[in-house]
Amino acid sequence: MVIMLAQLTGCQTSSTYTSLQSGIPVTGLSPACDQTPDPKDNELSCDENAEDLGTLCMVIEGKASYYADRFHGRLTANGERFNMHEMTAAHKSLPFGSMVRVTNLTNGKKVVVRINDRGPYIKGRIIDLSKGAAKEIGLIKKGVSKVKLEVYDGSDTGESQTS
Repeated sequence: MVIMLAQLTGCQTSSTYTSLQSGIPVTGLSPACDQTPDPKDNELSCDENAEDLGTLCMVIEGKASYYADRFHGRLTANGERFNMHEMTAAHKSLPFGSMVRVTNLTNGKKVVVRINDRGPYIKGRIIDLSKGAAKEIGLIKKGVSKVKLEVYDGSDTGESQTS
């Protein structure tokens, strides 16, 4: 399995991911499975299906926050109406529809969300969760927490899940 770690750099839209297998850094937009370079180039590659979420593409660590209530009902970047109770999230570059398992590294709680918006636009944050998803992982009181993102392509999933 290839595992990726993001090294965030300010407000740039690109990140550097380092393959823990090859140790070779790859710079660019967060890759998705259908945008993956040839694994022979020692860059990112996707792995086997896991728990009906699709193909695991990468793992990223960073800080998560959640949407303010005032965004409920507004249009997201993919054209959906934002519902703060659904298990959705914003990411700067992951393709819409990507499934992401978010693990709160403070308490170990996990939730699966679907990417349907762009953001967060605050330095140092890698994902903005809906309020419903934030509640599932115990993020509401603290507001921001260190998380691990396991990014899937969403090819084999139906509903979002929590654990």
